[in-house]
This record gives sequence, C-alpha cells and structure tokens, in this order.
Amino acid sequence: MSYDNLKLENQLCHRFYIAANAITRSYRLLLEQLDLTYPQYVILMALWEKDDVSISDVMDRTKVDGGSLTQILNKLVVKKLIQLNPSKEDKRKKNVVLTNKGQKLKVKSKEVPSEMSCKITSLTEKDMVTLIGLLDKINGDLTKD
Repeated sequence: MSYDNLKLENQLCHRFYIAANAITRSYRLLLEQLDLTYPQYVILMALWEKDDVSISDVMDRTKVDGGSLTQILNKLVVKKLIQLNPSKEDKRKKNVVLTNKGQKLKVKSKEVPSEMSCKITSLTEKDMVTLIGLLDKINGDLTKD
C-alpha cells in the first residue's frame, strides 16, 4: 500500500499554506509603516473602492468572516480610519464609512501593490493573470454553497 498521497511534496494545499504565509510576511513589512495589518488593509482597499456601505457588503466583497470582520472594524474605528454609522434604510444596521484619515491613507498606500509585485520576480504579467484566474476557479469551487 502506497502513502504517496500523504507526502508534503504532493500536497497542493501545503503549497498554498507556504505561499499565504510568505505573502503575509511580505505585506507585514510594507504595512507596518502604515500601522496596518493585512486584514485591515484588505478592508480599507474594499472601502477605497466603494465607501459608505453595509457591514454585510464589506463581508461579501472581502470574504472575511463575520467574527473576524467585527474585530477588524473595531480596530479601524479605534485608529480613526473608519466610522460605523446607522444605515439610513435600517437604523438597526451599520454602514462602514471612511474618515478623512482613512481616505488620506489611500494616498500613502498607493505604492504597496507595486512594491509587493516587485518581490515576485519569477512570474511574468501573463503568469500573474493566469494565476489569478486559477485561484478564482479554486476559490469558486471551495466556496460553493
């Protein structure tokens, strides 16, 4: 009986684990100067695209789970980067709104994506587009209801 399927070298998921950890470490170095964690940065990127949105909209767009999202939003409120305001449609719900400080941080964050992509030197632009497409397929398969 062969157990080759249990070898780490044969595991796609382990490669994702290694890459995710390496990416997070690389971002940490870039984001420390902005006083942000990677999850906080992801939330801010979503808000820089579209501001004054419901918490559920942020959750849908970022794919951050509800419990984690609540903690991240609370930390961003403490840092005065966002506000949680009652929704105009339903006062029981909250909307996430960037503060002026949060909007200004977008300018300071402008170079983060290019600095990060400079660290990935072995992939061409075409490789990156292919990788994004493949990861979207994998994520789609793994997040089906």
